[in-house]
Parts: sequence; C-alpha cells; structure tokens
Amino acid sequence: MLLNKETNFTHFSRMKIGIISDTHDELSEQVNAIISECDIAIHAGDIGSSSVLEALKPKSGHIIAVAGNNDKPYLWDFKDWELVKHLPHVLELSVPGGKIVIEHGHEHDMYMPAHSDLRNAHSDARVIVYGHTHIQVIDKENLSQHVINPGAAGYTRNKGGPSCVVLSIEDKDWDYKVFKFEDKPL
Repeated sequence: MLLNKETNFTHFSRMKIGIISDTHDELSEQVNAIISECDIAIHAGDIGSSSVLEALKPKSGHIIAVAGNNDKPYLWDFKDWELVKHLPHVLELSVPGGKIVIEHGHEHDMYMPAHSDLRNAHSDARVIVYGHTHIQVIDKENLSQHVINPGAAGYTRNKGGPSCVVLSIEDKDWDYKVFKFEDKPL
C-alpha cells in the first residue's frame, strides 16, 4: 500500500481522483468499487483502521490519507499504531491545473468548519477537501476555490447512505461527480 508517499501528480495529463471520508472502520463496497475505477484515492480522515486503506485499490495504487479526530493510536488496534501515528493532519497535492489540500476539518470547528475559514487557511488551493461532518457538499461559491466534503463512505452517521465524490481532471478542466448509495440493510 502506497500511503502519502507521492504528492506531485502533475505528470498526469488526465486523472480521476476518488475522494472519501469518515469510514470509521467500515468502507462501503459500492464506494470502494467507484474508487477502484479512479487513478488515486483520497481519504479525508476518520479512517478507523488499516483494513480500510488496504481495501482501497485505485489504479495507480496511490492512497492519500489524513488523520481525523478519531484517528488516534488508542482508538485503533495496536497493530495499526505506527500507521496512525504517522498520518498527517494536512496534506497538499499538486495535480494538473492546481493544488488540492486535504484535511479533516475538525481543527477549524469541532462541529461544522466554515468554508470561509478553510479557504483562508489554504488560499493557494484550487480545491479544499475535508470530512468530519458526514455531510456531502461541493461548494463552488468561490469560482477559483472549491470546497468539497465527500460525506461518509462508511455506515456511521452517513446521512442516508454512504457517499463519495470523483474529481475528473483533464489538463486544467476539473469536473465533479457525486455518488450516494443506499444504506446497508439492517
């Protein structure tokens, strides 16, 4: 598993980036199928265990992940402590046409980070990805700086079903596709 090794993807002329968050140790199979069709995967925190990251199989093998407020060694299985201790809190990716910044969002506001705060904190990013709220949103209010929350990709407080976002990049053109699936039957 390649995790957070490469952050410069400008050598791609086109790519698909699967964006997820808030799996809390349980990744939706439908979301994972979408990620397998992408070139790289981004996880915006509250991962829950290494098994979630090991299950992700983007085409290039690159999995980019940041720590969420529930990604603490004492909340993960002992065998995963080294991994969780080394997850960054913020990560920047260079891709064709701009920069993507990933963070969980809880450090701006424990309940609901303001998009203006995220934009101010990462003023040179074209897209800011965060999680934490479990609410899927693509905020294009600022045309030069979008804010994305993919929602919860697992089954914990997923607001009606697991979800993810795919960012398609072709040179400098960026487009988003939103996915929302039925919740797991009881």
